[in-house]
Amino acid sequence: MFKILQLLESSRFIKTYNVSDFKQGANFYYFKIKASFKDGSILHIREYASREERVYSYHWQDKDKRLICRWDNAPHYKELKTFPHHKHISEDVVEDSLEIDLESVLKHIERIFEK
Repeated sequence: MFKILQLLESSRFIKTYNVSDFKQGANFYYFKIKASFKDGSILHIREYASREERVYSYHWQDKDKRLICRWDNAPHYKELKTFPHHKHISEDVVEDSLEIDLESVLKHIERIFEK
């Protein structure tokens, strides 16, 4: 969890973040975080990991709650090269995704802000 908080605190584009849930056991962790960016957009972060599996969703929406992009690894879209990893770039468009953790998602978002 420390690395996740470091990533959020080191981003120059994140205004605030709130950890709404965190659980940890001997063989798993789960967290749910809401990060607000300086432009008013929000990243909803959810991740569960154990020795057997890792499930994540990073849902980025604009200030009007419209989807910008959502990255997740729900096991559908088997035709994608990066299955089960994928990103929703609109409600109807799903693409391959190489961004499979919070660090790579934040780097992607920051590149967009830097344009």
